[in-house]
Amino acid sequence: MLSLQGIEVCRENRVILALEQLQIAADQFTVILGHNGSGKSTLLNLIARQITADSGHIELLGRPLKGYRQREFAQRVAFLPQNLPTVAGLTVRELVRLGRFPWRGLLGRLQAEDHRIVARALEQTDSADYADHLVDSLSGGERQRAWIAMLLAQQSPLVLLDEPTSALDLAHQYELMALLGALKRDTNLGIVAILHDVNLTTRYADRIIALKQGRVFFDGTPAQLLSSALLSELYDIDIDLLDQPGKAHPIAVVR
Repeated sequence: MLSLQGIEVCRENRVILALEQLQIAADQFTVILGHNGSGKSTLLNLIARQITADSGHIELLGRPLKGYRQREFAQRVAFLPQNLPTVAGLTVRELVRLGRFPWRGLLGRLQAEDHRIVARALEQTDSADYADHLVDSLSGGERQRAWIAMLLAQQSPLVLLDEPTSALDLAHQYELMALLGALKRDTNLGIVAILHDVNLTTRYADRIIALKQGRVFFDGTPAQLLSSALLSELYDIDIDLLDQPGKAHPIAVVR
């Protein structure tokens, strides 16, 4: 469980995130929604310890977030930023092996168990067939799967993803979200992801946190968010809902 209390982040004398109290379960697929500049990345970067708040308190599993040593924190939380790091010259298998660093250290020799974990992560993400290909030679969808495999090899129970679908075409967006949904279901992985697509979000999320002007505007289930009035107010544009025959949820469209 993540717990945030009294959080305030300011930049240039302007409050960009203000949260009185927010708890995020570590066993759900939680999506953070909101328009550009609403504070989504700031919230995720706070949880990932990439930035610090000007005030407030964050706890992970009942302990202050800042109290974890770096490797200890990485054993519990994995983070994939929107702009993926450059890994020139690395194969997919070598990238996935880096996920074992929190457990073996920089110079630690990988054991048989580590190799089994790496192989399993490659299989879970359908990356095994190109495990010996250079990461930089892959398509966008394949590259994203390789990085997800690295996070799986890290075996952190909570994964943070900053706009994981932003560089993917429509088909690969849905493939990636289906993969994440399956991993959450099959491994009890907790996922917190920033997305922009309302329809993609309501299809796969367990819980949605929508931010507006740095504050929580909505916190609930996909079914609760699917209101024309709510969505229109969130995005400051008229949004209608259209029923889909045979589908659980309607789709949101701009009027």
